[in-house]
Amino acid sequence: MQAQARGRKARRWIIFGTIAFGAVFLVVGLVLAGQSVSLLNDAERARGTVVGLEWRKDHSSSSRRNRSDDRPAAYPVVEFTPAEGTPTRFRSSTGANPPSYEVGERVEVLYHADSPEDAQINGFASLWLLPLVFGGLGLLTSGIATVVALVTRRRSRPRRSLRTTGP
Repeated sequence: MQAQARGRKARRWIIFGTIAFGAVFLVVGLVLAGQSVSLLNDAERARGTVVGLEWRKDHSSSSRRNRSDDRPAAYPVVEFTPAEGTPTRFRSSTGANPPSYEVGERVEVLYHADSPEDAQINGFASLWLLPLVFGGLGLLTSGIATVVALVTRRRSRPRRSLRTTGP
Protein backbone atom coordinates (compact mmCIF):
# COMPACT_ATOMS: atom_id res chain seq x y z
CA MET A 1 0.00 0.00 0.00
CA GLN A 2 2.85 2.40 0.83
CA ALA A 3 4.60 1.64 -2.47
CA GLN A 4 1.40 2.53 -4.29
CA ALA A 5 1.20 5.88 -2.45
CA ARG A 6 4.86 6.63 -3.27
CA GLY A 7 4.21 5.81 -6.92
CA ARG A 8 1.28 8.20 -6.99
CA LYS A 9 3.36 10.95 -5.40
CA ALA A 10 6.17 10.43 -7.89
CA ARG A 11 3.67 10.47 -10.77
CA ARG A 12 2.19 13.73 -9.47
CA TRP A 13 5.63 15.35 -9.28
CA ILE A 14 6.49 14.21 -12.80
CA ILE A 15 3.20 15.58 -14.13
CA PHE A 16 3.67 18.84 -12.21
CA GLY A 17 7.23 19.18 -13.54
CA THR A 18 6.07 18.56 -17.09
CA ILE A 19 3.32 21.17 -16.78
CA ALA A 20 5.85 23.65 -15.31
CA PHE A 21 8.36 22.90 -18.08
CA GLY A 22 5.69 23.48 -20.71
CA ALA A 23 4.57 26.67 -18.98
CA VAL A 24 8.13 28.03 -19.08
CA PHE A 25 8.34 27.32 -22.82
CA LEU A 26 4.94 28.94 -23.33
CA VAL A 27 6.03 32.06 -21.44
CA VAL A 28 9.26 32.25 -23.48
CA GLY A 29 7.19 31.97 -26.67
CA LEU A 30 4.86 34.74 -25.50
CA VAL A 31 7.80 37.01 -24.58
CA LEU A 32 9.38 36.44 -28.00
CA ALA A 33 6.04 37.15 -29.68
CA GLY A 34 5.76 40.34 -27.64
CA GLN A 35 9.21 41.42 -28.82
CA SER A 36 8.17 40.81 -32.44
CA VAL A 37 4.97 42.82 -31.99
CA SER A 38 6.94 45.60 -30.29
CA LEU A 39 9.46 45.65 -33.13
CA LEU A 40 6.68 45.84 -35.71
CA ASN A 41 5.02 48.73 -33.86
CA ASP A 42 8.05 50.78 -32.82
CA ALA A 43 10.77 50.11 -35.40
CA GLU A 44 11.89 52.28 -38.25
CA ARG A 45 11.55 50.74 -41.69
CA ALA A 46 13.96 50.84 -44.58
CA ARG A 47 14.51 49.05 -47.87
CA GLY A 48 17.50 46.77 -47.89
CA THR A 49 19.26 44.49 -50.35
CA VAL A 50 20.56 41.00 -49.76
CA VAL A 51 24.26 41.40 -50.60
CA GLY A 52 25.39 37.91 -49.70
CA LEU A 53 24.59 34.57 -48.14
CA GLU A 54 26.65 33.33 -45.21
CA TRP A 55 26.63 29.53 -45.18
CA ARG A 56 27.07 28.10 -41.70
CA LYS A 57 26.93 24.80 -39.89
CA ASP A 58 26.13 25.46 -36.26
CA HIS A 59 26.46 21.94 -34.86
CA SER A 60 28.95 21.29 -32.10
CA SER A 61 28.05 17.63 -31.62
CA SER A 62 30.23 15.22 -33.58
CA SER A 63 27.40 12.67 -33.74
CA ARG A 64 25.27 15.10 -35.74
CA ARG A 65 28.09 15.76 -38.21
CA ASN A 66 27.87 12.22 -39.49
CA ARG A 67 24.26 12.55 -40.60
CA SER A 68 23.46 12.72 -44.28
CA ASP A 69 20.85 15.49 -43.76
CA ASP A 70 23.27 17.73 -41.85
CA ARG A 71 23.56 20.55 -44.37
CA PRO A 72 24.69 24.13 -43.82
CA ALA A 73 22.11 26.91 -43.70
CA ALA A 74 22.27 30.18 -45.66
CA TYR A 75 21.96 33.32 -43.54
CA PRO A 76 21.24 36.41 -45.63
CA VAL A 77 23.57 39.38 -45.24
CA VAL A 78 21.57 42.56 -45.79
CA GLU A 79 22.73 46.10 -46.44
CA PHE A 80 20.44 49.06 -45.84
CA THR A 81 20.71 52.77 -45.17
CA PRO A 82 18.95 53.95 -42.01
CA ALA A 83 17.52 57.45 -41.68
CA GLU A 84 20.84 58.79 -40.32
CA GLY A 85 22.44 57.99 -43.69
CA THR A 86 25.25 55.56 -42.78
CA PRO A 87 25.00 52.28 -44.75
CA THR A 88 24.71 49.33 -42.38
CA ARG A 89 25.16 45.59 -42.88
CA PHE A 90 23.79 42.81 -40.73
CA ARG A 91 23.46 39.05 -40.90
CA SER A 92 19.97 37.70 -40.32
CA SER A 93 19.54 35.44 -37.31
CA THR A 94 17.42 33.04 -39.37
CA GLY A 95 19.05 30.71 -41.88
CA ALA A 96 17.54 28.15 -44.22
CA ASN A 97 18.49 25.49 -46.72
CA PRO A 98 17.45 26.05 -49.46
CA PRO A 99 18.00 29.78 -48.95
CA SER A 100 14.94 31.93 -48.26
CA TYR A 101 16.45 34.91 -50.07
CA GLU A 102 18.62 35.42 -53.16
CA VAL A 103 21.53 37.81 -53.55
CA GLY A 104 20.20 41.06 -54.98
CA GLU A 105 16.70 40.58 -53.57
CA ARG A 106 15.09 43.64 -52.01
CA VAL A 107 13.71 43.23 -48.48
CA GLU A 108 12.07 45.42 -45.87
CA VAL A 109 14.27 45.96 -42.81
CA LEU A 110 13.06 46.77 -39.29
CA TYR A 111 15.49 48.55 -36.97
CA HIS A 112 15.64 50.83 -33.95
CA ALA A 113 17.21 54.22 -34.66
CA ASP A 114 19.59 53.89 -31.70
CA SER A 115 20.88 50.45 -32.80
CA PRO A 116 20.54 49.89 -36.56
CA GLU A 117 23.09 47.03 -36.40
CA ASP A 118 20.45 44.95 -34.56
CA ALA A 119 18.10 45.08 -37.53
CA GLN A 120 15.86 42.25 -38.72
CA ILE A 121 14.27 41.36 -42.01
CA ASN A 122 10.52 41.91 -41.93
CA GLY A 123 9.69 38.31 -42.75
CA PHE A 124 7.66 35.52 -41.20
CA ALA A 125 10.61 33.32 -40.18
CA SER A 126 12.61 36.22 -38.71
CA LEU A 127 9.74 37.49 -36.60
CA TRP A 128 7.56 34.50 -35.78
CA LEU A 129 9.50 31.22 -36.06
CA LEU A 130 10.94 31.17 -32.53
CA PRO A 131 7.75 32.40 -30.82
CA LEU A 132 5.76 29.69 -32.63
CA VAL A 133 8.25 26.93 -31.81
CA PHE A 134 8.58 27.81 -28.12
CA GLY A 135 4.91 28.67 -27.65
CA GLY A 136 3.73 25.61 -29.56
CA LEU A 137 5.98 23.21 -27.65
CA GLY A 138 4.97 24.81 -24.35
CA LEU A 139 1.29 24.64 -25.15
CA LEU A 140 1.53 21.06 -26.38
CA THR A 141 3.58 19.85 -23.40
CA SER A 142 1.46 21.61 -20.78
CA GLY A 143 -1.76 20.59 -22.47
CA ILE A 144 -0.88 16.90 -22.66
CA ALA A 145 0.40 16.87 -19.07
CA THR A 146 -2.75 18.62 -17.86
CA VAL A 147 -4.96 16.07 -19.61
CA VAL A 148 -2.91 13.22 -18.10
CA ALA A 149 -3.24 14.84 -14.66
CA LEU A 150 -7.01 15.15 -15.00
CA VAL A 151 -7.41 11.60 -16.24
CA THR A 152 -5.24 10.10 -13.49
CA ARG A 153 -7.02 12.19 -10.86
CA ARG A 154 -10.40 10.87 -11.97
CA ARG A 155 -9.13 7.30 -11.92
CA SER A 156 -7.61 7.63 -8.45
CA ARG A 157 -10.77 9.04 -6.84
CA PRO A 158 -12.70 6.49 -4.85
CA ARG A 159 -15.92 5.67 -6.58
CA ARG A 160 -19.08 6.16 -4.64
CA SER A 161 -21.34 3.24 -4.85
CA LEU A 162 -25.02 3.84 -5.17
CA ARG A 163 -26.77 2.10 -2.38
CA THR A 164 -30.35 1.25 -2.58
CA THR A 165 -32.11 1.23 0.68
CA GLY A 166 -34.97 -1.07 1.10
CA PRO A 167 -37.98 -0.70 3.37
